[in-house]
Amino acid sequence: MKVWEFFCAILLSLCLMRVLYNITIYIVRFFLRIIALFNNKIRFFVNGRKESFGKIENTIKPTDKTIWIHCASLGEFEQGRPIIEKLRAKYHNHKIVLTFFSPSGYEVRKEYDEVDVVCYLPLDTILNAKTFIKLVHPKMAIFVKYEFWPSILNELQKNKVETILISGIFRKNQVFFKSFGGWMRKSLLTFTHFFVQDEKSQKLLKSIGFDNATVSGDTRFDRVFEITKQDNSLKFIKDFIQGKPTIVAGSTWKEDEKLLINYINTKLTSEEKFIIAPHNINPNEIKALKNSITKKTVLFSEIETNASLNEHQVFIIDTIGILTKIYSYASIAYVGGGFETGLHNVLEPATFGVPILIGPKYNKFNEAIELVDKGGCIVVNTQQDFDSQLQKLFLDAVYRQDKGNISKKYIEDNIGATTKILEYIASKISI
Repeated sequence: MKVWEFFCAILLSLCLMRVLYNITIYIVRFFLRIIALFNNKIRFFVNGRKESFGKIENTIKPTDKTIWIHCASLGEFEQGRPIIEKLRAKYHNHKIVLTFFSPSGYEVRKEYDEVDVVCYLPLDTILNAKTFIKLVHPKMAIFVKYEFWPSILNELQKNKVETILISGIFRKNQVFFKSFGGWMRKSLLTFTHFFVQDEKSQKLLKSIGFDNATVSGDTRFDRVFEITKQDNSLKFIKDFIQGKPTIVAGSTWKEDEKLLINYINTKLTSEEKFIIAPHNINPNEIKALKNSITKKTVLFSEIETNASLNEHQVFIIDTIGILTKIYSYASIAYVGGGFETGLHNVLEPATFGVPILIGPKYNKFNEAIELVDKGGCIVVNTQQDFDSQLQKLFLDAVYRQDKGNISKKYIEDNIGATTKILEYIASKISI
């Protein structure tokens, strides 16, 4: 085969891939509309996207200068938030558009007032991509951590939009690094720069020909460090704790709660307090959790009718949005997800200098791996592990303090990613 024939074959293959991908998105959209009739989360996913173009048209004029930030969900939003808020403070003459892929991000942050538009990212069809980029016409597009949508990325490249990835993380098992991953590798060409969390990610990108990557770290460290400077006081938590050692169990799932319930019912003393903030706050699940606990327990939703919070030993937080502040009151933190779906955020308790217990499924989370290695995070595999580690932390104040200091230092040693990224942005976008 001649060289030109070889390149023509590759080009044809890429075109066919793009057509097949576009058809697949339409098929997925069709089935999602059917599923939405029976599933609330998918209903939000489908119906919310119907409003996206209208929201943008009503706010963004053709003459506006815009910056677009995309987050998959709530966790990625927390990574992007330090950048968003610095951009808002500096680029007064730019409109900021924030998009989410997932309802769990959009529904929580749809009223976020540091941006001009919050909406769902349209499904990645060729037509949607053209319409979206035309309406937003960004000076810069910022993707947080991951999510690589080929049609949208292709449209950004066509329009010569400066496109960066921040807090990026790459793994060897991703399609980009497979022999059959050529089409997805092509989508990475859209990015003018990658800001990645670690050297492994930088080396992986270099292995497939991308030298435009900087190891900046994770912007979440900047975000959680800033949290310590804000007012985190909550009177109802103070009233409940009454100065006693307290464990805060955050973002817990059923498997986590089995450990917690068993400890509370058999080992919790009158000198200890326990706060549980479940990931799922479905009323029936909350009721079942409360009923399974034999110690005196109060719900957040009950505090208006309960003047004697201090008489309770267990406090269940059946609301969202206050867990970070509650961690500031913790003597010890347990972060959920390590037995089921994947570990939740360990950085939020770590920033307050708190020792942390987690389940065994943490290997996909760099910050957890590093904190475990340093000793600020303790892995528990069984009920016996959980009970013994928790009692040791409660009884030995020096041990507890040492573990907490490791967590706090880990945060302080890793701040600065936001500054590096903003310096780059300032070199590309004028005020």
